[in-house]
Amino acid sequence: MPCRIEDYGLIGDCETAALVGRDGSIDWLCWPAFDSDACFAALLGSRKHGRWLIAPAGEITQTSRRYRGNTLILETRFETEDGVIDLVDFMPPRGNASDVVRLVRGISGRVKLRMQLVIRFGFGTDIPWVKKNEGGSGLLAICGPDMTVLRTPVETRGEDLTTVADFWVSGGETVPFVLTYGPSHLPVPAPIDPLVALQETEAFWNEWSSRCTYQGEQRDLVMRSLITLKALTYAPTGGIVAAPTTSLPEKLGGQRNWDYRFCWLRDATFTLLALMNSGYTEEALAWHNWLLRAVAGSPDNMQIMYGIMGQRRLLEWEAGWLPGYEGAQPVRVGNAAHAQLQLDVYGELIDAFHQWRTAKLELDQGSWSLECTVLEHLAEQWDQPDHGIWERRGDGRHYVSSKVMTWVAFDRGIKSAEKFGFKAPLAKWRTLRDTIHRDVCEKGFDRELNSFVESYGSKLLDASILLLPAVGFLAPSDPRVQGTLAAIEKYLMRDGFVLRHDPCEISSEQQPVEGAFLACSLWLADAYCLAGEFGKARVLFDRVVGIANDLGLLAEEFDTEAGRQTGNFPQALTHIALINTAHNLSAAKRGAEKPAMQRSK
Repeated sequence: MPCRIEDYGLIGDCETAALVGRDGSIDWLCWPAFDSDACFAALLGSRKHGRWLIAPAGEITQTSRRYRGNTLILETRFETEDGVIDLVDFMPPRGNASDVVRLVRGISGRVKLRMQLVIRFGFGTDIPWVKKNEGGSGLLAICGPDMTVLRTPVETRGEDLTTVADFWVSGGETVPFVLTYGPSHLPVPAPIDPLVALQETEAFWNEWSSRCTYQGEQRDLVMRSLITLKALTYAPTGGIVAAPTTSLPEKLGGQRNWDYRFCWLRDATFTLLALMNSGYTEEALAWHNWLLRAVAGSPDNMQIMYGIMGQRRLLEWEAGWLPGYEGAQPVRVGNAAHAQLQLDVYGELIDAFHQWRTAKLELDQGSWSLECTVLEHLAEQWDQPDHGIWERRGDGRHYVSSKVMTWVAFDRGIKSAEKFGFKAPLAKWRTLRDTIHRDVCEKGFDRELNSFVESYGSKLLDASILLLPAVGFLAPSDPRVQGTLAAIEKYLMRDGFVLRHDPCEISSEQQPVEGAFLACSLWLADAYCLAGEFGKARVLFDRVVGIANDLGLLAEEFDTEAGRQTGNFPQALTHIALINTAHNLSAAKRGAEKPAMQRSK
């Protein structure tokens, strides 16, 4: 059985990432990039599909772990009756190849350890050809386009299509293991010095972390969230993946298993604000440039998500040979939702550009032309049904949050034109903005419930309506907003957390109720901040950060019954929401007139 989701730590080099279990195993690693099919290991199911374990061979009496300061260097300490060792895991800043370095350091005594390396490419289907590299400089594994080389002073041997080693480490000794990836048609990548790589990696992350300007609530956890966000950034393009994993279940044993190794447009503004307000303008600009390139072209072809390099065809298929994480099937690769109509992304795009300009960041000269073209298209599309923020499959609906974001698109277009002197059909846009606002208030608000609802004519709630005051659609003091918050508290709260879907709808479809959606719980905290209910906001914020794992990492959801994190891990949107809510609470503590993360400025 794999570890629990929260038992993993993240390492990465800003082009790919690996998950390291508390037991010393690496159970997930994609090469050469986040969305690659060349998976060296599979967190998704049985470990026969891939694993790299380094751990004491005997009984472990205690395990603890931490990140080294504000870096992505993971240190796991194993205590045994014979002694104590540290396992230091990291990926150096990308050079000519991608390396995973594992250092076994003896702290005291003399400990026997076991190394087991199971290399499987193609999501576990492809067994490589393994041989000693010429000159004895490593163990070479080749399969089709992929190549890895393992370098270590420890003698290894083959057992049942697996590479293993048994070795001893005494106090004061360090035994290195370096696994390097490269395309199989190129020469074997040159070796690196693992100890020098450790120094370089620590220096890289310390320099990056030193640029953080945030000094408020839960700074250590906010810093860890920012580091996680940086680790999920594909440095060559600036794209930020939603998570480095695929098919970790939203409900343990269920079918809601999706591939999150792509970049979603709807996260654009939240991501931008989290980075800019924390001092990372360079990353914010890189995100903007990725966004501009990704959406270039006809607006009617604009997608909700793209690949890390802006790829558009994200065809979904199922890896039927994998049993799935704890039996959760199917295991999906790719994401069919990329072809859905989701109107909210148009608002996200225009809002992001407006926030960039407001922050006085220099944008590409073609940005305004693109926005005008998008708004011209949206003028013809805003009243169509879509699949909504939660990407529901099946027939489209008139989702309230989608309609609100089309209002945001025209509102921000108007504000940008007025504030920065751009030429625009302002009369037309103002008319459309007013029409959409009236339409939402008439058809999306249920007087009996005294709340906005999921979609026009529905009696069901949806956590995305929590964003109405944040985007400036209505004032936080508006009775309809207050009624909506009360309805969310009554119907969508479970054990102190917020569900994204109305449990009445899930029950009617005879589907298992998923865990609480952590970003939505933080959106409610933000709504409390806007309404001046800072005590309630702090309680909810503390509740969410309280279920972060010992390394400060959070998945997409939390199963309150099982007391476990669920969904893909670590989840960018959760960490982005944590950063933004922390900023809001800190602004409130300073007595700021407006929470730092209000998007309607």
